[in-house]
Order: sequence, then structure tokens, then C-alpha cells
Amino acid sequence: MAIYSINDLEKLSGIKSHTIRIWEQRYGILHPKRTDTNIRFYEDDDLQKLLNVALLNRHGFRISKIAEMSKEDMTEQVSTVSNFKFDIDAQLDVLTLSVIEMDEIKFARIFDNHVEQLGFEQAMLEVIYPFMEKLSLLWLTGSIKPVQENFITQLIRNKLIAAIEKEPLAADRKVSKFILYLPKDEQQELSILFMQYLIKRRGFRVVNLGANLALVDLKDACQIHKPDYVFTVLSETFNREPLQRYLTNLQAAAPGSHLLLTGYLVASQPIPNLENATILPSLDDALAFLDVLKSAK
Repeated sequence: MAIYSINDLEKLSGIKSHTIRIWEQRYGILHPKRTDTNIRFYEDDDLQKLLNVALLNRHGFRISKIAEMSKEDMTEQVSTVSNFKFDIDAQLDVLTLSVIEMDEIKFARIFDNHVEQLGFEQAMLEVIYPFMEKLSLLWLTGSIKPVQENFITQLIRNKLIAAIEKEPLAADRKVSKFILYLPKDEQQELSILFMQYLIKRRGFRVVNLGANLALVDLKDACQIHKPDYVFTVLSETFNREPLQRYLTNLQAAAPGSHLLLTGYLVASQPIPNLENATILPSLDDALAFLDVLKSAK
């Protein structure tokens, strides 16, 4: 069982600490426990309840009415409002709650509704990516457990793989071919899967070689496929060797291919002597690159 401070609750729920204290005092929303040294703390049940309260309050329920609800009534109301389209803060509340409770139904309700309304790509861009940014913050602050992060990561991964499979293979062998891969120790599988989806959806050929790929194996794949582009992510987790040396070896492993590079390491520092390569600092840059390439087909 996790232990939370009131500051942790504020980060997770978006409700100010001062407001949480008022809700406790006036309405008995939460009942914090205290350590032997009289420091207040909260547990998982408190966090789950606060997230539900925050969601209902943002959706127009008065706090006095919420305070009168039983646990069962609150759960039923949350399930009801989760079926509606509401603002991004409320959506993030439901998704955060789905992580804390490890509840696939809550996650699927929000995500599937957006896919139906906007399509898969926009649902990822407008809902999942902002949520993943929040999730990263919660992970860094220790507000969620590794098992909770793994749970939601697998759900998103499954959605991405299903969407990739639905897209038809490019029938025209003259269109550009991409190879995607992740170096050893790089942990950005969701990013590489989403890139695979974006490329395939735009009618290009794409080969995803997956994670933990050595350059010697990339070289073999490039000799077979002769890709026009090689895409990879180099973030702060990559530390096996100096970046410039790795990129030089990467160019040697993929001769004739244009490198597409993204991630914190390549976006945050100048990289000299890097020919036949494009730095994509953000997802928006990657989308713009693909769309320009598609319009030139």
C-alpha cells in the first residue's frame, strides 16, 4: 500500500492542497491518518476517492452533494459521466484513476469514445500523449507504482498494435520504405509503435525491428531492405557510448539511408558532422515530415 502526502494528492488530482483541507474539514471527504510524529498521510483508498470526487466536481456536481454519496453511488456516477465527452482535465482524471485502480474498463471507455469520434491518430495525439506526459511526472515523483505504469503501458501498447494491424500494407513497392528500431537500453517502445502506425497509415512501407537492436543487426536488415529512411529514438536512457560515435557507426550501418532521429539527446545538443540526417525534436516535427513526404508522393 502506497503512502501519500497532501502534496502528492494535489499533483495526482489537480486539486489544490488548501481546497483538499477545506473539503476534509467541511464535508469529511477524506480522513487522513497521522504518523507517530503527527504528520498527516493518505493511503490508496483516499487517493481513489479524491480522484472520483475531483472528476464529479469538474463535471458539475456540487461538493456538498458528492459528500452525501455512498461509495457505490459515487462509483455509479463516475461510470455514468465517463461515457460523456468532457474537457481534457476530466479525461485525464479518469485515465489517472484507471492507472491507480488498474481498471481497463475506465481506460477503454475514454479511449474508445475518442477513437470513435476523432479516429485513432487524433485520439492518441489529443488524449493519450498528454496523459503520458502526466504519467511521466507521476512516475518521477514516485506517485505511482511500477506495476501501475506497466499496466497502463501494456494497454496502450495493445491499442497501438491493433491499430497497426488494421492498416493495409503498401501495395506500391515504389513508395518510400522506413526501418524503425530502438538501440539497446532505450525504453521508448510506445513511441516507436506510434511512429510505425503513422508511417503505415500514410501509405509508406515500414519495417519495425523492435527494441535492443545492435547496429550489426541493423546493418544486416539494411542490406536486405535497402530502406530510404531509418528512424530511431535516443533519449536520456541511452548511455552505452558517446552519442557522436554512435551516430557515426549508425551512418555506417545504414549507408544510403536518410536518418530520422528524435529523443532528448539529439534534440538538446548540437550534433556536428551529421550528413544525410534530419533531427525531429518533437512529435509535431515528425508528423510534419511525414505529411510533407506524403504530399510529394
